[in-house]
Amino acid sequence: MANSSTDWEEVLATLKADLNLPDDAIGLLALKLKFRLEDMQSVAAESITGGGDDKKCDILYVDKELQIGVIAQCYFSRTKKPAAPSNKASDLNTAIGWLLTRDLDHLPDSLKGRADEFRSAIISNEIKQIYIWYVHNLPSSKNVSDELKTVERTATLALKSYANGGEINIFAEEIGTEQISRLYAQAERTVIVTDALETRVPDAIEIKSKDWSSVVTTVSARWLSELYGEYGTDLFSANLRGYLGSRASDSNINNGIKTTATEEPENFWVFNNGLTALVVDYNLGSRSRSGRKLKIKGISIVNGAQTTGSISSLGFPPPESVLVPIRFVKSNKDSIVTKVVRYNNSQNKLQAADFRSTDQIQERLRNEFGKIPDAEYEGGRRGGVSDAIKRSKFTLPSYTVGQSLAAFHGDPVTAYDKKSEIWTSENIYRRFFTDRTTARHVVFCFSLLEEINMRRLSLTQKQRKDDASLTQSERAYLKFLSKKGAAYLLVYVIATCMETILGKPISNKFNLQFKANFSPEKASRLWTPIVDLMLSLSNQLDPAFSRNRISNETVKNQFRIL
Repeated sequence: MANSSTDWEEVLATLKADLNLPDDAIGLLALKLKFRLEDMQSVAAESITGGGDDKKCDILYVDKELQIGVIAQCYFSRTKKPAAPSNKASDLNTAIGWLLTRDLDHLPDSLKGRADEFRSAIISNEIKQIYIWYVHNLPSSKNVSDELKTVERTATLALKSYANGGEINIFAEEIGTEQISRLYAQAERTVIVTDALETRVPDAIEIKSKDWSSVVTTVSARWLSELYGEYGTDLFSANLRGYLGSRASDSNINNGIKTTATEEPENFWVFNNGLTALVVDYNLGSRSRSGRKLKIKGISIVNGAQTTGSISSLGFPPPESVLVPIRFVKSNKDSIVTKVVRYNNSQNKLQAADFRSTDQIQERLRNEFGKIPDAEYEGGRRGGVSDAIKRSKFTLPSYTVGQSLAAFHGDPVTAYDKKSEIWTSENIYRRFFTDRTTARHVVFCFSLLEEINMRRLSLTQKQRKDDASLTQSERAYLKFLSKKGAAYLLVYVIATCMETILGKPISNKFNLQFKANFSPEKASRLWTPIVDLMLSLSNQLDPAFSRNRISNETVKNQFRIL
Protein backbone atom coordinates (compact mmCIF):
# COMPACT_ATOMS: atom_id res chain seq x y z
CA MET A 1 0.00 0.00 0.00
CA ALA A 2 1.17 3.54 -0.70
CA ASN A 3 -0.06 4.73 2.69
CA SER A 4 1.53 3.49 5.89
CA SER A 5 -0.40 2.56 9.00
CA THR A 6 0.96 5.76 10.56
CA ASP A 7 -1.43 7.78 8.38
CA TRP A 8 -4.61 6.18 9.68
CA GLU A 9 -3.21 5.98 13.20
CA GLU A 10 -2.89 9.76 13.17
CA VAL A 11 -6.50 10.06 12.04
CA LEU A 12 -7.53 7.66 14.81
CA ALA A 13 -5.63 9.69 17.42
CA THR A 14 -7.35 12.86 16.23
CA LEU A 15 -10.76 11.20 16.34
CA LYS A 16 -10.15 9.99 19.89
CA ALA A 17 -8.89 13.40 21.04
CA ASP A 18 -11.66 15.42 19.40
CA LEU A 19 -14.46 13.33 20.90
CA ASN A 20 -12.68 12.04 24.02
CA LEU A 21 -13.23 8.46 22.89
CA PRO A 22 -11.77 5.18 24.19
CA ASP A 23 -9.91 2.61 22.11
CA ASP A 24 -13.21 1.47 20.59
CA ALA A 25 -12.79 4.52 18.36
CA ILE A 26 -10.90 2.21 15.99
CA GLY A 27 -14.29 0.74 15.06
CA LEU A 28 -15.66 4.22 14.44
CA LEU A 29 -12.68 4.98 12.21
CA ALA A 30 -13.48 1.89 10.13
CA LEU A 31 -17.10 3.08 9.84
CA LYS A 32 -15.98 6.57 8.86
CA LEU A 33 -13.61 5.36 6.15
CA LYS A 34 -15.82 2.60 4.75
CA PHE A 35 -19.06 4.57 4.51
CA ARG A 36 -17.69 8.14 4.25
CA LEU A 37 -19.55 9.28 7.36
CA GLU A 38 -19.46 12.91 8.40
CA ASP A 39 -20.77 13.73 11.87
CA MET A 40 -18.75 11.31 13.95
CA GLN A 41 -19.96 12.77 17.24
CA SER A 42 -23.54 11.81 16.40
CA VAL A 43 -22.43 8.44 15.03
CA ALA A 44 -20.40 7.77 18.16
CA ALA A 45 -23.24 8.77 20.47
CA GLU A 46 -25.69 6.57 18.59
CA SER A 47 -23.53 3.52 17.96
CA ILE A 48 -21.08 2.96 20.84
CA THR A 49 -22.65 0.73 23.46
CA GLY A 50 -22.04 1.36 27.14
CA GLY A 51 -20.96 -0.45 30.26
CA GLY A 52 -19.64 -3.93 30.88
CA ASP A 53 -22.97 -5.49 29.97
CA ASP A 54 -22.74 -4.77 26.24
CA LYS A 55 -23.32 -8.44 25.32
CA LYS A 56 -20.04 -8.50 23.38
CA CYS A 57 -21.24 -5.74 21.05
CA ASP A 58 -19.01 -2.65 21.14
CA ILE A 59 -20.69 -0.90 18.21
CA LEU A 60 -24.13 -1.25 16.66
CA TYR A 61 -24.68 1.13 13.76
CA VAL A 62 -27.87 1.26 11.68
CA ASP A 63 -28.13 3.48 8.60
CA LYS A 64 -31.44 3.20 6.77
CA GLU A 65 -30.28 5.48 3.98
CA LEU A 66 -27.30 3.28 3.16
CA GLN A 67 -29.45 0.26 4.08
CA ILE A 68 -26.74 -1.20 6.27
CA GLY A 69 -26.26 -2.50 9.78
CA VAL A 70 -22.85 -2.87 11.39
CA ILE A 71 -22.11 -4.99 14.47
CA ALA A 72 -18.55 -4.63 15.71
CA GLN A 73 -16.26 -6.00 18.37
CA CYS A 74 -13.19 -3.80 18.84
CA TYR A 75 -9.71 -4.52 20.18
CA PHE A 76 -6.73 -2.19 20.45
CA SER A 77 -3.31 -3.56 21.35
CA ARG A 78 -0.63 -1.26 22.76
CA THR A 79 2.10 -3.79 21.98
CA LYS A 80 3.05 -5.55 18.76
CA LYS A 81 1.55 -9.01 18.45
CA PRO A 82 1.37 -11.47 15.53
CA ALA A 83 -2.45 -11.54 15.61
CA ALA A 84 -5.50 -10.41 17.51
CA PRO A 85 -7.05 -12.84 20.04
CA SER A 86 -9.52 -15.07 18.21
CA ASN A 87 -11.82 -15.41 21.22
CA LYS A 88 -12.97 -11.81 20.72
CA ALA A 89 -14.00 -12.76 17.19
CA SER A 90 -16.04 -15.66 18.56
CA ASP A 91 -17.64 -13.19 21.01
CA LEU A 92 -19.54 -11.86 18.01
CA ASN A 93 -21.64 -15.04 18.11
CA THR A 94 -22.86 -13.86 21.50
CA ALA A 95 -23.57 -10.39 20.13
CA ILE A 96 -25.60 -11.83 17.25
CA GLY A 97 -27.62 -13.98 19.63
CA TRP A 98 -28.56 -11.09 21.87
CA LEU A 99 -29.25 -8.58 19.10
CA LEU A 100 -31.30 -10.86 16.85
CA THR A 101 -32.81 -13.71 18.86
CA ARG A 102 -33.26 -12.83 22.54
CA ASP A 103 -36.46 -11.26 23.86
CA LEU A 104 -36.02 -7.47 23.87
CA ASP A 105 -37.11 -7.28 27.50
CA HIS A 106 -34.07 -9.37 28.45
CA LEU A 107 -31.60 -6.98 26.81
CA PRO A 108 -29.79 -4.35 28.90
CA ASP A 109 -31.22 -0.84 28.63
CA SER A 110 -28.23 0.35 26.59
CA LEU A 111 -29.09 -2.14 23.83
CA LYS A 112 -32.90 -2.31 23.84
CA GLY A 113 -33.61 0.67 21.63
CA ARG A 114 -30.77 -0.08 19.25
CA ALA A 115 -31.71 -3.75 18.89
CA ASP A 116 -35.37 -2.83 18.34
CA GLU A 117 -34.43 -0.35 15.63
CA PHE A 118 -32.13 -2.93 14.03
CA ARG A 119 -34.78 -5.65 14.01
CA SER A 120 -37.50 -3.29 12.75
CA ALA A 121 -35.27 -2.16 9.88
CA ILE A 122 -34.68 -5.80 8.91
CA ILE A 123 -38.40 -6.63 8.96
CA SER A 124 -39.34 -3.51 6.98
CA ASN A 125 -36.70 -4.33 4.33
CA GLU A 126 -34.65 -1.22 5.17
CA ILE A 127 -31.48 -3.26 5.70
CA LYS A 128 -29.85 -4.89 2.66
CA GLN A 129 -26.43 -5.68 4.15
CA ILE A 130 -25.15 -6.55 7.59
CA TYR A 131 -21.46 -6.15 8.32
CA ILE A 132 -20.10 -8.08 11.30
CA TRP A 133 -16.66 -6.73 12.08
CA TYR A 134 -13.80 -7.62 14.35
CA VAL A 135 -11.79 -4.39 14.24
CA HIS A 136 -8.27 -4.22 15.65
CA ASN A 137 -4.79 -2.81 15.05
CA LEU A 138 -2.94 -6.08 14.42
CA PRO A 139 -2.30 -8.33 11.40
CA SER A 140 -5.07 -10.63 10.18
CA SER A 141 -4.94 -14.32 11.05
CA LYS A 142 -6.40 -17.64 9.93
CA ASN A 143 -7.74 -18.35 13.43
CA VAL A 144 -9.82 -15.19 13.37
CA SER A 145 -10.96 -15.89 9.82
CA ASP A 146 -12.16 -19.36 10.87
CA GLU A 147 -14.07 -17.92 13.83
CA LEU A 148 -15.76 -15.34 11.62
CA LYS A 149 -17.02 -18.06 9.28
CA THR A 150 -18.90 -19.48 12.24
CA VAL A 151 -20.18 -16.01 13.11
CA GLU A 152 -21.50 -15.60 9.57
CA ARG A 153 -23.36 -18.91 9.82
CA THR A 154 -24.81 -17.87 13.19
CA ALA A 155 -26.11 -14.63 11.69
CA THR A 156 -27.55 -16.42 8.66
CA LEU A 157 -29.50 -18.79 10.89
CA ALA A 158 -30.69 -15.98 13.15
CA LEU A 159 -31.98 -13.95 10.19
CA LYS A 160 -34.09 -16.83 8.88
CA SER A 161 -36.67 -16.07 11.57
CA TYR A 162 -37.19 -12.56 10.15
CA ALA A 163 -39.31 -11.47 7.23
CA ASN A 164 -36.85 -10.43 4.46
CA GLY A 165 -33.97 -11.81 6.55
CA GLY A 166 -33.04 -14.33 3.88
CA GLU A 167 -32.50 -11.53 1.34
CA ILE A 168 -29.85 -9.77 3.43
CA ASN A 169 -26.18 -10.08 2.50
CA ILE A 170 -23.92 -10.82 5.47
CA PHE A 171 -20.24 -9.90 5.59
CA ALA A 172 -18.32 -11.19 8.62
CA GLU A 173 -14.94 -9.53 8.24
CA GLU A 174 -11.69 -9.04 10.10
CA ILE A 175 -10.68 -5.39 9.89
CA GLY A 176 -7.03 -5.36 10.92
CA THR A 177 -4.14 -3.10 10.02
CA GLU A 178 -4.05 -4.17 6.38
CA GLN A 179 -7.78 -3.66 5.90
CA ILE A 180 -7.80 -0.28 7.66
CA SER A 181 -4.85 0.82 5.51
CA ARG A 182 -6.82 -0.21 2.43
CA LEU A 183 -9.91 1.70 3.60
CA TYR A 184 -7.71 4.70 4.27
CA ALA A 185 -6.22 4.45 0.79
CA GLN A 186 -9.70 4.22 -0.73
CA ALA A 187 -10.76 7.38 1.10
CA GLU A 188 -7.51 9.15 0.24
CA ARG A 189 -7.62 8.39 -3.47
CA THR A 190 -10.32 7.01 -5.70
CA VAL A 191 -8.21 4.57 -7.77
CA ILE A 192 -6.04 2.24 -5.70
CA VAL A 193 -5.34 -0.36 -8.40
CA THR A 194 -2.68 1.56 -10.33
CA ASP A 195 -1.05 -1.21 -12.40
CA ALA A 196 -0.63 -0.99 -16.17
CA LEU A 197 -3.17 -3.26 -17.90
CA GLU A 198 -4.10 -4.06 -21.48
CA THR A 199 -6.75 -5.88 -23.44
CA ARG A 200 -7.95 -6.14 -27.02
CA VAL A 201 -11.31 -4.64 -27.97
CA PRO A 202 -13.25 -5.01 -31.24
CA ASP A 203 -13.45 -1.23 -31.72
CA ALA A 204 -13.97 1.93 -29.67
CA ILE A 205 -15.23 5.48 -29.72
CA GLU A 206 -13.19 8.17 -27.97
CA ILE A 207 -14.94 11.27 -26.67
CA LYS A 208 -13.01 14.25 -25.31
CA SER A 209 -13.97 17.29 -23.28
CA LYS A 210 -11.98 20.08 -21.66
CA ASP A 211 -11.89 18.34 -18.27
CA TRP A 212 -12.21 14.67 -19.19
CA SER A 213 -11.92 12.06 -21.93
CA SER A 214 -13.50 8.66 -22.36
CA VAL A 215 -13.29 5.50 -24.41
CA VAL A 216 -16.57 3.68 -25.02
CA THR A 217 -16.02 0.08 -26.06
CA THR A 218 -16.64 -3.62 -25.39
CA VAL A 219 -14.49 -5.97 -23.30
CA SER A 220 -14.68 -9.69 -22.70
CA ALA A 221 -16.27 -10.90 -19.48
CA ARG A 222 -13.30 -13.22 -19.09
CA TRP A 223 -10.91 -10.25 -18.90
CA LEU A 224 -13.04 -8.66 -16.18
CA SER A 225 -13.16 -11.97 -14.34
CA GLU A 226 -9.38 -12.20 -14.42
CA LEU A 227 -9.08 -8.65 -13.05
CA TYR A 228 -11.45 -9.50 -10.22
CA GLY A 229 -9.50 -12.67 -9.50
CA GLU A 230 -6.27 -10.69 -9.18
CA TYR A 231 -7.44 -7.55 -7.39
CA GLY A 232 -10.64 -8.55 -5.62
CA THR A 233 -12.60 -5.73 -3.99
CA ASP A 234 -9.76 -3.26 -4.63
CA LEU A 235 -11.20 -3.16 -8.13
CA PHE A 236 -14.23 -1.33 -6.67
CA SER A 237 -12.34 1.27 -4.62
CA ALA A 238 -14.64 4.06 -5.81
CA ASN A 239 -17.77 1.96 -5.37
CA LEU A 240 -19.19 2.21 -1.84
CA ARG A 241 -20.60 -1.31 -1.62
CA GLY A 242 -18.68 -3.53 -3.99
CA TYR A 243 -20.09 -6.89 -5.05
CA LEU A 244 -23.13 -7.91 -2.98
CA GLY A 245 -23.24 -11.59 -3.81
CA SER A 246 -26.09 -13.51 -5.44
CA ARG A 247 -28.93 -15.74 -4.36
CA ALA A 248 -30.98 -18.20 -6.39
CA SER A 249 -34.16 -16.16 -6.61
CA ASP A 250 -35.88 -14.44 -9.52
CA SER A 251 -35.79 -11.13 -7.67
CA ASN A 252 -32.03 -11.14 -7.23
CA ILE A 253 -30.38 -9.14 -10.00
CA ASN A 254 -26.95 -10.68 -9.54
CA ASN A 255 -28.33 -14.18 -9.90
CA GLY A 256 -30.00 -13.03 -13.13
CA ILE A 257 -26.68 -11.74 -14.44
CA LYS A 258 -25.09 -15.15 -13.84
CA THR A 259 -28.01 -16.92 -15.50
CA THR A 260 -27.73 -14.76 -18.61
CA ALA A 261 -23.96 -15.30 -18.80
CA THR A 262 -24.39 -19.09 -18.77
CA GLU A 263 -27.68 -19.59 -20.63
CA GLU A 264 -27.69 -16.71 -23.15
CA PRO A 265 -24.06 -15.61 -23.44
CA GLU A 266 -24.54 -14.25 -26.96
CA ASN A 267 -27.20 -11.82 -25.65
CA PHE A 268 -25.34 -10.63 -22.57
CA TRP A 269 -24.16 -7.41 -24.23
CA VAL A 270 -27.68 -6.19 -25.04
CA PHE A 271 -29.21 -7.32 -21.73
CA ASN A 272 -26.60 -5.62 -19.54
CA ASN A 273 -26.40 -1.90 -18.75
CA GLY A 274 -22.63 -1.96 -18.92
CA LEU A 275 -19.81 -0.64 -16.74
CA THR A 276 -18.19 2.69 -16.02
CA ALA A 277 -14.57 2.63 -14.87
CA LEU A 278 -12.27 5.42 -13.77
CA VAL A 279 -8.69 5.13 -15.00
CA VAL A 280 -5.56 7.17 -14.41
CA ASP A 281 -4.72 7.08 -18.11
CA TYR A 282 -5.43 5.11 -21.27
CA ASN A 283 -4.02 4.64 -24.75
CA LEU A 284 -6.13 3.40 -27.65
CA GLY A 285 -4.24 1.63 -30.42
CA SER A 286 -4.95 1.85 -34.13
CA ARG A 287 -7.58 -0.29 -35.86
CA SER A 288 -6.64 -3.70 -37.25
CA ARG A 289 -8.43 -6.82 -38.39
CA SER A 290 -8.13 -8.28 -34.89
CA GLY A 291 -9.49 -5.16 -33.22
CA ARG A 292 -7.65 -2.48 -31.25
CA LYS A 293 -5.22 -2.74 -28.36
CA LEU A 294 -6.35 -0.77 -25.31
CA LYS A 295 -3.79 0.04 -22.63
CA ILE A 296 -4.93 1.50 -19.32
CA LYS A 297 -3.14 2.74 -16.24
CA GLY A 298 -5.09 2.05 -13.06
CA ILE A 299 -8.76 1.14 -12.78
CA SER A 300 -11.71 1.49 -10.43
CA ILE A 301 -15.15 0.26 -11.46
CA VAL A 302 -17.63 2.88 -10.23
CA ASN A 303 -20.70 1.32 -11.81
CA GLY A 304 -20.78 -2.38 -12.57
CA ALA A 305 -19.52 -4.07 -9.43
CA GLN A 306 -22.51 -6.41 -9.48
CA THR A 307 -21.90 -7.39 -13.10
CA THR A 308 -18.18 -7.94 -12.49
CA GLY A 309 -18.72 -9.91 -9.30
CA SER A 310 -21.46 -12.04 -10.82
CA ILE A 311 -19.55 -13.12 -13.92
CA SER A 312 -16.50 -13.77 -11.73
CA SER A 313 -18.38 -16.11 -9.40
CA LEU A 314 -19.74 -18.57 -11.94
CA GLY A 315 -17.37 -21.26 -10.74
CA PHE A 316 -15.73 -21.40 -14.16
CA PRO A 317 -14.32 -18.82 -16.63
CA PRO A 318 -17.08 -16.93 -18.47
CA PRO A 319 -17.65 -18.11 -22.06
CA GLU A 320 -15.61 -16.28 -24.68
CA SER A 321 -18.84 -15.06 -26.28
CA VAL A 322 -19.84 -13.03 -23.19
CA LEU A 323 -19.11 -9.40 -24.03
CA VAL A 324 -19.67 -6.43 -21.71
CA PRO A 325 -20.23 -2.78 -22.71
CA ILE A 326 -17.92 -0.43 -20.84
CA ARG A 327 -16.63 3.11 -20.83
CA PHE A 328 -13.27 4.13 -19.41
CA VAL A 329 -13.10 7.68 -18.06
CA LYS A 330 -10.06 9.73 -17.10
CA SER A 331 -9.88 13.21 -15.60
CA ASN A 332 -7.32 15.15 -13.60
CA LYS A 333 -9.98 17.38 -12.09
CA ASP A 334 -11.10 16.26 -8.63
CA SER A 335 -14.60 17.74 -8.94
CA ILE A 336 -15.20 15.78 -12.17
CA VAL A 337 -13.93 12.53 -10.63
CA THR A 338 -16.17 13.06 -7.59
CA LYS A 339 -19.25 13.53 -9.75
CA VAL A 340 -18.39 10.57 -11.97
CA VAL A 341 -18.32 8.43 -8.84
CA ARG A 342 -21.48 9.94 -7.42
CA TYR A 343 -23.68 9.99 -10.52
CA ASN A 344 -22.57 6.68 -12.02
CA ASN A 345 -22.60 4.58 -8.88
CA SER A 346 -26.07 3.02 -9.00
CA GLN A 347 -25.56 1.44 -5.55
CA ASN A 348 -24.58 4.76 -3.98
CA LYS A 349 -27.58 7.01 -4.20
CA LEU A 350 -27.19 10.74 -4.58
CA GLN A 351 -27.01 12.09 -1.05
CA ALA A 352 -30.22 13.89 -0.10
CA ALA A 353 -28.46 17.09 0.90
CA ASP A 354 -26.92 17.36 -2.59
CA PHE A 355 -30.33 18.36 -3.95
CA ARG A 356 -30.07 21.67 -2.05
CA SER A 357 -26.42 22.55 -2.63
CA THR A 358 -27.34 25.39 -5.03
CA ASP A 359 -30.40 26.54 -3.09
CA GLN A 360 -30.36 30.30 -2.41
CA ILE A 361 -30.92 29.77 1.32
CA GLN A 362 -27.91 27.43 1.51
CA GLU A 363 -25.80 29.90 -0.47
CA ARG A 364 -26.75 32.65 1.99
CA LEU A 365 -26.04 30.45 5.00
CA ARG A 366 -22.61 29.50 3.67
CA ASN A 367 -21.80 33.20 3.30
CA GLU A 368 -23.09 34.00 6.80
CA PHE A 369 -21.00 31.20 8.29
CA GLY A 370 -17.93 33.01 7.03
CA LYS A 371 -18.44 35.35 9.99
CA ILE A 372 -18.93 32.60 12.60
CA PRO A 373 -15.69 31.77 14.46
CA ASP A 374 -14.36 28.21 14.19
CA ALA A 375 -17.23 27.05 12.01
CA GLU A 376 -17.44 25.65 8.49
CA TYR A 377 -20.79 24.94 6.86
CA GLU A 378 -21.14 23.06 3.57
CA GLY A 379 -24.88 23.54 3.17
CA GLY A 380 -25.44 20.45 1.07
CA ARG A 381 -22.23 20.94 -0.89
CA ARG A 382 -20.02 17.84 -0.75
CA GLY A 383 -16.39 17.46 -1.67
CA GLY A 384 -14.44 14.46 -2.88
CA VAL A 385 -14.28 11.04 -1.28
CA SER A 386 -11.11 12.02 0.56
CA ASP A 387 -13.20 14.39 2.67
CA ALA A 388 -13.95 11.39 4.90
CA ILE A 389 -10.52 11.88 6.45
CA LYS A 390 -9.80 15.54 5.64
CA ARG A 391 -12.96 17.18 6.93
CA SER A 392 -12.26 19.77 9.60
CA LYS A 393 -13.46 19.23 13.16
CA PHE A 394 -15.13 22.64 12.81
CA THR A 395 -17.44 21.42 10.03
CA LEU A 396 -21.17 21.45 10.74
CA PRO A 397 -22.44 18.45 8.72
CA SER A 398 -25.50 19.25 6.62
CA TYR A 399 -27.57 16.32 7.89
CA THR A 400 -26.95 17.15 11.54
CA VAL A 401 -27.82 20.80 10.98
CA GLY A 402 -31.11 19.75 9.39
CA GLN A 403 -31.84 17.36 12.26
CA SER A 404 -31.14 19.99 14.91
CA LEU A 405 -33.45 22.48 13.20
CA ALA A 406 -36.21 19.91 12.75
CA ALA A 407 -36.07 18.84 16.40
CA PHE A 408 -35.94 22.41 17.71
CA HIS A 409 -38.84 23.51 15.52
CA GLY A 410 -41.26 20.81 16.58
CA ASP A 411 -40.50 17.58 14.71
CA PRO A 412 -38.13 15.32 16.69
CA VAL A 413 -39.39 12.16 14.95
CA THR A 414 -38.44 13.43 11.50
CA ALA A 415 -35.10 14.54 12.92
CA TYR A 416 -34.48 11.05 14.31
CA ASP A 417 -35.97 8.78 11.68
CA LYS A 418 -36.19 10.74 8.40
CA LYS A 419 -33.08 12.85 8.13
CA SER A 420 -33.00 12.53 4.32
CA GLU A 421 -36.55 13.81 3.93
CA ILE A 422 -35.53 17.08 5.57
CA TRP A 423 -33.58 17.69 2.37
CA THR A 424 -35.58 15.82 -0.29
CA SER A 425 -39.14 16.77 0.69
CA GLU A 426 -39.96 20.32 -0.41
CA ASN A 427 -42.59 20.74 2.31
CA ILE A 428 -40.31 19.53 5.10
CA TYR A 429 -37.28 21.43 3.83
CA ARG A 430 -39.14 24.75 3.66
CA ARG A 431 -40.37 24.35 7.24
CA PHE A 432 -36.86 24.49 8.65
CA PHE A 433 -34.78 26.32 6.04
CA THR A 434 -36.62 29.60 5.65
CA ASP A 435 -35.65 33.17 4.88
CA ARG A 436 -35.44 33.66 8.65
CA THR A 437 -33.02 30.77 9.19
CA THR A 438 -29.69 32.44 9.93
CA ALA A 439 -26.24 31.03 10.54
CA ARG A 440 -26.34 32.18 14.16
CA HIS A 441 -29.70 30.46 14.66
CA VAL A 442 -28.22 27.29 13.17
CA VAL A 443 -25.39 27.53 15.71
CA PHE A 444 -28.02 27.99 18.46
CA CYS A 445 -29.85 24.75 17.52
CA PHE A 446 -26.84 22.71 16.41
CA SER A 447 -24.85 23.44 19.58
CA LEU A 448 -27.75 22.22 21.74
CA LEU A 449 -27.85 18.87 19.93
CA GLU A 450 -24.05 18.61 20.13
CA GLU A 451 -24.09 19.21 23.90
CA ILE A 452 -26.66 16.45 24.36
CA ASN A 453 -24.68 14.03 22.20
CA MET A 454 -21.48 14.86 24.06
CA ARG A 455 -23.23 14.26 27.37
CA ARG A 456 -24.29 10.83 26.17
CA LEU A 457 -20.74 10.03 25.09
CA SER A 458 -19.16 11.21 28.33
CA LEU A 459 -21.59 9.18 30.44
CA THR A 460 -20.99 6.10 28.28
CA GLN A 461 -17.23 6.44 28.67
CA LYS A 462 -17.53 6.95 32.42
CA GLN A 463 -19.62 3.78 32.66
CA ARG A 464 -17.10 1.83 30.59
CA LYS A 465 -14.16 2.92 32.73
CA ASP A 466 -15.85 2.29 36.08
CA ASP A 467 -19.50 1.34 36.17
CA ALA A 468 -19.61 1.81 39.94
CA SER A 469 -18.56 5.46 39.57
CA LEU A 470 -21.90 6.46 38.03
CA THR A 471 -24.27 8.22 40.39
CA GLN A 472 -27.90 7.17 40.49
CA SER A 473 -28.84 10.31 38.57
CA GLU A 474 -26.22 9.66 35.93
CA ARG A 475 -27.52 6.14 35.45
CA ALA A 476 -31.00 7.54 34.90
CA TYR A 477 -29.67 10.11 32.40
CA LEU A 478 -27.75 7.45 30.48
CA LYS A 479 -30.75 5.13 30.45
CA PHE A 480 -32.83 7.95 28.97
CA LEU A 481 -30.23 9.03 26.40
CA SER A 482 -29.74 5.41 25.29
CA LYS A 483 -33.27 5.32 23.94
CA LYS A 484 -33.52 5.89 20.20
CA GLY A 485 -34.35 9.48 19.35
CA ALA A 486 -33.85 10.71 22.92
CA ALA A 487 -31.40 13.45 21.90
CA TYR A 488 -33.87 14.91 19.39
CA LEU A 489 -36.73 14.62 21.86
CA LEU A 490 -34.70 16.55 24.44
CA VAL A 491 -33.94 19.29 21.90
CA TYR A 492 -37.68 19.52 21.21
CA VAL A 493 -38.56 19.67 24.91
CA ILE A 494 -36.01 22.41 25.58
CA ALA A 495 -37.34 24.35 22.58
CA THR A 496 -40.91 24.18 23.91
CA CYS A 497 -39.67 25.56 27.25
CA MET A 498 -37.68 28.48 25.86
CA GLU A 499 -40.14 31.12 27.00
CA THR A 500 -39.91 29.75 30.55
CA ILE A 501 -36.12 29.52 30.33
CA LEU A 502 -35.78 33.10 29.06
CA GLY A 503 -38.63 34.51 31.15
CA LYS A 504 -40.19 36.37 28.24
CA PRO A 505 -42.43 35.70 25.23
CA ILE A 506 -40.88 34.58 21.94
CA SER A 507 -42.61 35.85 18.82
CA ASN A 508 -40.68 33.55 16.47
CA LYS A 509 -38.24 30.82 17.47
CA PHE A 510 -36.23 31.44 14.31
CA ASN A 511 -35.14 34.72 15.91
CA LEU A 512 -33.36 32.89 18.74
CA GLN A 513 -29.59 33.20 18.81
CA PHE A 514 -26.86 33.93 21.33
CA LYS A 515 -26.16 37.61 21.94
CA ALA A 516 -22.50 37.15 21.16
CA ASN A 517 -21.22 35.55 17.96
CA PHE A 518 -20.00 32.32 19.58
CA SER A 519 -18.38 29.36 17.88
CA PRO A 520 -20.46 26.15 17.94
CA GLU A 521 -18.06 24.61 20.46
CA LYS A 522 -18.33 27.52 22.89
CA ALA A 523 -22.09 27.74 22.34
CA SER A 524 -22.40 24.07 23.21
CA ARG A 525 -20.98 24.69 26.68
CA LEU A 526 -23.56 27.41 27.29
CA TRP A 527 -26.30 24.79 27.08
CA THR A 528 -24.79 22.65 29.87
CA PRO A 529 -26.92 23.92 32.82
CA ILE A 530 -30.13 23.73 30.77
CA VAL A 531 -29.37 20.19 29.60
CA ASP A 532 -28.59 19.25 33.22
CA LEU A 533 -31.94 20.63 34.35
CA MET A 534 -33.94 18.88 31.64
CA LEU A 535 -32.17 15.57 32.16
CA SER A 536 -33.20 15.68 35.81
CA LEU A 537 -36.82 15.63 34.56
CA SER A 538 -36.22 12.98 31.91
CA ASN A 539 -38.20 10.27 33.71
CA GLN A 540 -41.33 12.30 32.94
CA LEU A 541 -40.63 11.81 29.23
CA ASP A 542 -40.73 8.00 29.31
CA PRO A 543 -44.29 7.85 27.87
CA ALA A 544 -42.92 9.51 24.71
CA PHE A 545 -41.14 6.23 23.92
CA SER A 546 -42.60 3.01 22.63
CA ARG A 547 -40.21 0.05 22.81
CA ASN A 548 -37.43 2.50 23.63
CA ARG A 549 -38.01 4.59 20.49
CA ILE A 550 -39.90 7.82 19.86
CA SER A 551 -42.77 7.94 17.37
CA ASN A 552 -45.19 10.62 16.19
CA GLU A 553 -48.04 9.07 18.13
CA THR A 554 -46.19 8.68 21.44
CA VAL A 555 -44.69 12.17 21.29
CA LYS A 556 -48.05 13.79 20.51
CA ASN A 557 -49.80 11.85 23.26
CA GLN A 558 -47.14 12.73 25.84
CA PHE A 559 -47.24 16.45 25.14
CA ARG A 560 -51.01 16.46 24.96
CA ILE A 561 -50.94 15.15 28.53
CA LEU A 562 -48.27 17.64 29.64
